[in-house]
Amino acid sequence: MVRVEEWLVDVQPDVVCMQETKMAEDVFPTETFAAMGYESVHHGQGQWNGVAILSRVGLENPVRNFADGKELDPEARLVTATCAGIRVSSVYVPNGRELDHDHYKYKLAWMKRLIDHLDADTSPTDGVVVTGDYNIAPEDQDVYNPADFVGATHVSEAERQVLRDLEAWGMSDVFRHHHQDDKLYSWWDYRAGGFNQNKGMRIDLILATQSVLEKTRWTIVDRQARKGEKPSDHAPVLVDIDV
Repeated sequence: MVRVEEWLVDVQPDVVCMQETKMAEDVFPTETFAAMGYESVHHGQGQWNGVAILSRVGLENPVRNFADGKELDPEARLVTATCAGIRVSSVYVPNGRELDHDHYKYKLAWMKRLIDHLDADTSPTDGVVVTGDYNIAPEDQDVYNPADFVGATHVSEAERQVLRDLEAWGMSDVFRHHHQDDKLYSWWDYRAGGFNQNKGMRIDLILATQSVLEKTRWTIVDRQARKGEKPSDHAPVLVDIDV
């Protein structure tokens, strides 16, 4: 978490949504973040998955997992809280692995259940942000070379359809609201110099309801945070919201 702490000092964000924390509840550095001025809620699963929200503008009514009243998902992929009046969810959507893999079916079902969660927890007329690692590139322009991804996950029609279903619920892609250009990515493979060659994908999304979208001033991918020693293969995506 050292790089995260350094990034917090450098960027000074009000709210942070984290994915793949890969730690249990009892080892999440709650006190460290508190000393930096952040309240936090973490939904952990030991060495796998894990999501969290940090906030220095309030953190109320936290919900770990889905709020739809059904059997809890055994994987720690969703946490929700209210920050500065906005209902914020940090999501780590399943990877899917292969199109014929059971994990791909789980991914599609998970995305559909995310809509049930929103129905139970909030409303499209409320201020809502659902952000994180979606493991879905919304359009062909969100991958460096669509031909390299034929027959792969992250770009299949079924995945993109469940993402469109989420948008139909009342969400909009904040980044695309501000940027229409190609070659703007948030993830690059560690292998074969993917970052230096900009062979990436835009799979880290900020989706927001209309009332929030109208208050966004700008959004960027923090490529600088992807540099240096032992970086994540993802870069943070930032958005400025006038609340």
